[in-house]
Amino acid sequence: MNNRQFEKIKNGQGFIAALDQSGGSTPKALATYGVPAHSYSGEDEMFDLVHEMRTRIITSPSFDGSRIIGAILFEQTMDRKIEGKYTADYLAEIDIVPFLKVDKGLADQENGVQLMKPIDDLDEKLRRANERNIFGTKMRSVIHEPNESGIKDVVDQQFDIGKRIIDYDLIPIIEPEVDINSENKEQCEEMLREEILKHLNALPEDEHVMLKLTIPTKANAYKELVDHPRVVRVVALSGGYSRDEANEKLKENDGLVASFSRALAADLKADQSDDQFDETLKDAVDSIFDASVNKN
Repeated sequence: MNNRQFEKIKNGQGFIAALDQSGGSTPKALATYGVPAHSYSGEDEMFDLVHEMRTRIITSPSFDGSRIIGAILFEQTMDRKIEGKYTADYLAEIDIVPFLKVDKGLADQENGVQLMKPIDDLDEKLRRANERNIFGTKMRSVIHEPNESGIKDVVDQQFDIGKRIIDYDLIPIIEPEVDINSENKEQCEEMLREEILKHLNALPEDEHVMLKLTIPTKANAYKELVDHPRVVRVVALSGGYSRDEANEKLKENDGLVASFSRALAADLKADQSDDQFDETLKDAVDSIFDASVNKN
């Protein structure tokens, strides 16, 4: 493990950029960027275009390690290059720590939750992540209802796979998202916190994880997780909130920093000039950085 990157993620001032849209979410990301589906043909062209978009973001002067401590990549992004360097190596050169999305999407809802689909090529993916100088991973489940059995299954699955990831000397980001539209969101969060604590307390001293959680309804509801010795960092997903709303909610939570995707890139457009693009990204980066480090 890269100790310098570990220190940056644990104690660095800033947030994590989520640039990990995969096959299912890429068309929507491109459409938001101003590239409609009728303008490309097939997955190859689609992924070429989304890599161009990500490259434009990553090479922007506003995208650097002074405010962004890490970036989460899609598998194809890890295997592609930016200015002649593999993406993770390019990020490391600008002092941003690279993570890899490893899940394959969500299973159908059952017991009020959506588990992850089986990751049948996980070992091969983690081996390649080591080759590409990836620091950690991310995998997402979703909780819709306060179903005790379902939430336990989500957390069990996340930590079971997380321990396999730790075996490859990578830091797993455990992401059991609570749907912001859940009618019982706060109750889900209370149950989730308790299940996560059980697993954290069972980890040996030399094993660590990160957590990526929906910004809680009750401010500082996850403070016990933020302060846990087995947790490197707790980051927050925007979950469908607008950037302004997500930032305001984030400011209420001590120790919680952003890991935004849509809230970071929503105003970026393909037809913007480079100056317009960079200024728009700078506004987003500055506001998310401020919400991550300056608390109410």
